[in-house]
Amino acid sequence: MNVTRGFTGRPRVPDPGLPPGQYDARDDWPVLSAEVTPDLDAAEWTLRIDGLVAEPRTWNWEEAHALPASAYEGDIHCVTGWSKFGTRFRGVSLDVFLDLVEPGPTATHAVAYSRTGYTSSLPLADLSGGRAWIAFEYEGRPLPAAHGGPARLLVPHLYFWKSAKWIAGLRILDHDEPGFWEQNGYHARGNPWQEQRYSGD
Repeated sequence: MNVTRGFTGRPRVPDPGLPPGQYDARDDWPVLSAEVTPDLDAAEWTLRIDGLVAEPRTWNWEEAHALPASAYEGDIHCVTGWSKFGTRFRGVSLDVFLDLVEPGPTATHAVAYSRTGYTSSLPLADLSGGRAWIAFEYEGRPLPAAHGGPARLLVPHLYFWKSAKWIAGLRILDHDEPGFWEQNGYHARGNPWQEQRYSGD
């Protein structure tokens, strides 16, 4: 695990705008990864969605960028304790991709997987309804590799380990299939406001 300086030792002053146990990272955006940051070329990037869908599909960089773009402006929260207010991401709403593949009537969950092999499990309800994006930009610039570029999953209402970096695809399922951190004791859902950090919280 690679952790930047600043993950430990921060004062945690209660703030009504922060979920419980979080501190305001302000201008910092700490880097936390379960793997070494890969060197990925956007020209070779693809996103695949398959599993319990009517039409499995794969998009390349140009095809994904040809879809209707949208933005997220708001806060993000990491299970390690930091929160970052007023972030700006741009990409494509996951609703656009899901509408094109048409998840089946029994679909309830998805496993997001990265180029590195990292996985994250999520209820399908947390990926739809304008709550999740495939993000390509941060603050008007290409998403840095250390933060998941060229593209990452963005699910800002959940702890950030759910927002898989270096996203390669989603597998749609009719059951919950624990991802990397869920297999290692983290909560199945990860709602920051309910402080769902670990299994049993």
